[in-house]
Amino acid sequence: MNTTVKNPVYRKRLLAHRVGIALSVLAMGIGLAFLAWILATLLINGLGAVSGALFSADTPAPGSAGGGLRNAILGSLMMVGLSTLVSTPVGILAGIYLAEYGENNRFAQVTRFVTDIMLSAPSIVIGLFVYALYVAKVQHFSGYAGSIALSLIAIPVVVRTTDNMLRLVPNSLLEAAYALGAPHWKVAMTVRLRAVKAGVVTGVLLAVARVSGETAPLLFTALNNQFFSSDMNAPMANLPVVIYQFAMSPYDDWRSLAWGGALLVTFTVLFLNIVSRTMFSQKTPR
Repeated sequence: MNTTVKNPVYRKRLLAHRVGIALSVLAMGIGLAFLAWILATLLINGLGAVSGALFSADTPAPGSAGGGLRNAILGSLMMVGLSTLVSTPVGILAGIYLAEYGENNRFAQVTRFVTDIMLSAPSIVIGLFVYALYVAKVQHFSGYAGSIALSLIAIPVVVRTTDNMLRLVPNSLLEAAYALGAPHWKVAMTVRLRAVKAGVVTGVLLAVARVSGETAPLLFTALNNQFFSSDMNAPMANLPVVIYQFAMSPYDDWRSLAWGGALLVTFTVLFLNIVSRTMFSQKTPR
């Protein structure tokens, strides 16, 4: 043992190991410090705006006191909800196709490549795409256009998560199902997908968290609406755009509401991320 400790190669590797661990801990500490700083700033500035009026009153007119974010909260819930209803089945089915039939399939390889591009594409580009394809054709902004833009952002997240999770299912489990005479589609839907359902749900929650705070695509699609409206075929208020507009305004009441809205969005996204990593976490199937 003493010979091993005195070995210069061993001591050099041990020193490199300790330096690497120290740098990793330092980097993690810096990241956590900035996260704590952001959350503390949001709490300090946002808690003052949290009241009953925040959820029961609509966004105020310029220069008027009071007001709330009821219309923006409803608009965000409706658009994110519709985009989730669209992106979840499309993303899961596409992920199943890639995992089941995409090993030596040219079309599946192209689909993976396009999905990776969409994952890294700036959201403002997707907003401009939906604006040119839909908004410019119908000649008005709408909640439907906003939902389309959010769906295009969420679908690649669900596709890749589903594809990666299905690949974790061991071949022995699939071979056992085939040995019992189950057809391919039934093995995919009732055996392979069921084995990783928690991971697929995690991907859906991560997609919802991703689109909940998007501002740029909604500026080009849903725009905003000062009044309470549940008409998805008309301009619709939403939290990201309201926060953006109110934070840059000269009115103290508007800036206070912007902090309150930022607090709601941040802690909603934080909650979804915590849920996706804890309540639905599971071990790799064996």
